[in-house]
Amino acid sequence: MTRPRLSLLRAASRLAAFAAATAGVLLAFAAPANAAAPTGRYVALGDSYTSAPLVPTQVDLNCLRSNRNYPSLVAAAGSSAFADVSCSGATTEDILVGGSGALGISLPPQLNAITPDTSLVTVQIGGNDIGFSGIISDCAEASLSSPLGSPCKNRYTAGGVDQLQARIAATAPKVTAVLQAVRRAAPGARVVVLGYPAILPDSGYGCWPVVPIAYQDVPYLRGVQKSLNTMLANTAAANNASYADVYAPSVGHDTCRSSSTRWVEGLVPQNAAAPFHPNARGEQGMANALLANLNS
Repeated sequence: MTRPRLSLLRAASRLAAFAAATAGVLLAFAAPANAAAPTGRYVALGDSYTSAPLVPTQVDLNCLRSNRNYPSLVAAAGSSAFADVSCSGATTEDILVGGSGALGISLPPQLNAITPDTSLVTVQIGGNDIGFSGIISDCAEASLSSPLGSPCKNRYTAGGVDQLQARIAATAPKVTAVLQAVRRAAPGARVVVLGYPAILPDSGYGCWPVVPIAYQDVPYLRGVQKSLNTMLANTAAANNASYADVYAPSVGHDTCRSSSTRWVEGLVPQNAAAPFHPNARGEQGMANALLANLNS
């Protein structure tokens, strides 16, 4: 996923960037002692939930990629070769045909990083295909005029058709195309699709105005995220890939939690990360979920 477009969110991004640049002490995150070290070549494909924008230390400014994102943590467990081509803002199209990053620098297809001898490929994609950035911006802005209502749900379900569920359905064949292309590029690779961690609380009505989503919109958007994850799980199963559930372990670590507990930051990050994106704790949590999948 990429950063929301609302002006307030842009300001929050600048705050997060300042925090990342001036942090004097970085927390050390290590893989669990019983982690299964991936062997052979590992290639990570994905969007900003994979690349970890503004999480220290940023090693690719065009893709806003951190060397403490979950692929890097998993690779550190012992992968003999590692390529992380995840990029903030990426869609399924960026994986298949290429695109450009935050600095406007053109990028080849992420798929190009996969070689025939690749043994592990992880894929975390789909959030930008359904328009995550615009959804967050629209819903946050709408909440200002109706914090107790459901202005966002009303907008996206007007006319009796849920536009967001339709977008999820339309994204399924795109994810299928990605997985089939991965399989052609590396027929013997283990392919793991990751879902997305909890952004909003798993129950209740959120914490407006700390996280500016109207109370009645919280259950609606929670359902949208769960539908996206379900689609990813079903698409993985239909294409000979496994699914790593990062939502379940992230429950209780959403944007409404304290700065020392949350995995995903809110409108104004209190840990170094982009707004509404995983912080270092969230990246570690996703690494643990991926390692658990590799152990199964």
